Amino acid sequence: MDAQFKASELTLADDGSLYHIRLFPEELAENVILVGDPKRVEVVSRFFDTIEVKKENREIVTHTGLYKGKHITAMSTGMGVDKLDIVITELDACKNIDLKKRTLKDNLTSLNLIRLGTTGAMQKSMEVNSFICSEYVIGIDGMMWFYKNNIEVLANALQTEFIDFMHWKSPLPTPYAVRCSNNLLEKIAFDIPKGITITAPGFYGPQGREIRLPLYDNTINERLPKFSYNDLKITNYEMETSSLYCLGKNLGHNVLTICNVIANRERGEFAKDYHTSMQHLIATVLDRI
Repeated sequence: MDAQFKASELTLADDGSLYHIRLFPEELAENVILVGDPKRVEVVSRFFDTIEVKKENREIVTHTGLYKGKHITAMSTGMGVDKLDIVITELDACKNIDLKKRTLKDNLTSLNLIRLGTTGAMQKSMEVNSFICSEYVIGIDGMMWFYKNNIEVLANALQTEFIDFMHWKSPLPTPYAVRCSNNLLEKIAFDIPKGITITAPGFYGPQGREIRLPLYDNTINERLPKFSYNDLKITNYEMETSSLYCLGKNLGHNVLTICNVIANRERGEFAKDYHTSMQHLIATVLDRI
């Protein structure tokens, strides 16, 4: 008999759905749009021809429906790698674990997990309200060191070059690097500028913003824009993609992040209105799924 996942490890709600996302397998499409802001789920689902499922629990809002004949789920994750740890784990469990028997299914499902977010640019040439695809992500959050990783998932050469170039110092978390899924890159982001995204475990200090508390190393943001790997520059900061790429790929899913640039850190600019450009990004991605 297959080993069962204990109730304390695979947590379920009273109705038998996943504890945090509150979904059953039939309510989750294989194409999933992930957004941080719960209010943005409705912005996505307004494009749907029909909406079949609406669920909400805490910051996780889910709409599943049909768009031009394809089933698509739009889901909010909240902000931060810790939220993605919950969401990606439960999305995988929803499709690949028998929730009644608490055992792994014989035939596993590979999901397409596409994050559409907002971001701050680290290159002066990047305009606000433009788009950037995270071909690689470097996580400085420490999340994935709690898991045993498939050696084929981590981009070890990029990780090593980044640590050496940046003279990365302990006790800051050791960076790790992952590439997006090539099939989604070619299908959805073929004409979108690409770069290396930095995922930080916070918005202020971890992204080099100094308000009242001094930073451990206030020179990091001076060095980041100068780093390159395979002709790709470090283009942006955000707070979710490292968890998405590492967890998603280790679990056998396809992953991609495309962000709307709402700030340029090098020029000190912030977009006055990024909602129109975000709607354009959503429409473009939906058409290409």
